[in-house]
Amino acid sequence: MNVSTQTRLHRWAAIPVLCFAAAAFAAQDPKPTEVKPQSPDARVTITPRAPKPVPGAKEERRTPNIRIDTNLVQINVTVTTPLGQVVTAMEREHFRIFEDKVEQKIASFTSEEAPLSIGLVFDMSGSMGNKLHKSRQAAAQFFRTSNPEDEFFLVTFNERPELTVPLTHNTEEIQNRLAFTNAKGRTALLDGVYLAMAQMKKSKNPRKAILILSDGGDNSSRYTESEIRNLVRESDVQIYAIGIFEPMGSRGRTAEELSGPGMLNELAEQTGGRHFPVENLNDLPDVAAKIGVELRSQYIIGYSPMNLERDGKYRRVEVKLVQPRGLPPLRAYFRTGYYAPAQ
Repeated sequence: MNVSTQTRLHRWAAIPVLCFAAAAFAAQDPKPTEVKPQSPDARVTITPRAPKPVPGAKEERRTPNIRIDTNLVQINVTVTTPLGQVVTAMEREHFRIFEDKVEQKIASFTSEEAPLSIGLVFDMSGSMGNKLHKSRQAAAQFFRTSNPEDEFFLVTFNERPELTVPLTHNTEEIQNRLAFTNAKGRTALLDGVYLAMAQMKKSKNPRKAILILSDGGDNSSRYTESEIRNLVRESDVQIYAIGIFEPMGSRGRTAEELSGPGMLNELAEQTGGRHFPVENLNDLPDVAAKIGVELRSQYIIGYSPMNLERDGKYRRVEVKLVQPRGLPPLRAYFRTGYYAPAQ
């Protein structure tokens, strides 16, 4: 194992990270290294080629987590194993990209870590009472994966959302405010997401994400699920969610909580993020750290669309993986589309 890989694994020991290089899969290698999918700690030592830089991309108003100028669309992609391990050090040739089912030529490819702007949307409704302590620990664990260039803000919500801490590089300020939160009232989760999206417009970093930490569905918002779904579809923000749910057989689950997993999953998936349902409170810190690592282990793929129409229409995007030999089936997570520039 090379030094850089050891350092990264040491930093995030709780999150197994699978690495490999294209050289391990080249045709001249008669004995490709195999990773046994049943082993969560399986790893392949590699020395990846230096990634190519991504050209700067001018963001426009209706640019989702695909950033577009007149010539280039950029998509963030996360790759995982069946066990949920994040796969790093893949190469350009392991990806194919399609727009409206037409394959596009990859123009740029990189996996370099870039500064993030992240909004934490934190549920403090009455049902969070016995979950607040572990939820605060999860937030603290998430912040431990941050870099000095990252910026954060905090939105808390019960009956209504509040911008509790504006954009800052000081994660301790956010943790101090969370230490004094009390659980009370109903749940305006969708309004909390709306406020976070509005605050994100003031952020400075090109990569943007929202982390929702909540125990279920909405019962107090002014905005509807359809309105928020359309809003995030047009944005440049990835949404990750940790849903803290009562076990399926529990009598304590309300109708709103029963609908919560589906709502959070849909919001996350269409932005290229992920939803992590949690039933055991002790799992919260590890899941939060996993999300932090995943945000910093993504690939950015750029292509020049063959469709040059500036019609403002929604373009569907699909990323397919070229499965490397000797590895378990891999999965890619990515935004499912973007709006083309309008005339």
